[in-house]
Amino acid sequence: MPEISRFLGIVIRMYPFDHNPPHFHAVYGNYDAQFLIEPLEMISGNLPPRIQGLVIEWAALHQKEIKKNWELLQKEQPAKKIKPLV
Repeated sequence: MPEISRFLGIVIRMYPFDHNPPHFHAVYGNYDAQFLIEPLEMISGNLPPRIQGLVIEWAALHQKEIKKNWELLQKEQPAKKIKPLV
C-alpha cells in the first residue's frame, strides 16, 4: 500500500483499486482508521482524539491532492507524496 505522507508518527496510506467511497488510511502505532476524502470524516477504525484531529487538519489542507491520488491509484498510476503536516 503506497505511503503518501508521514508526520508525528502518523502514516497515511492508500491502496490501489480500493473499494469506494474514495478514502485513505491513517495508521498510528497499533491504531488504524479510514477517512472519507469528501466529506472529510473518519468512517471506521479508531485513533486517539488528538491524532484524529491532526489527520483531519492535514487532510483539510491537502484534500485536492488526496483526491487526485485516489484517481491515480484507480488507474494503476503511482500516487504522489503529499507534504506532512509539520
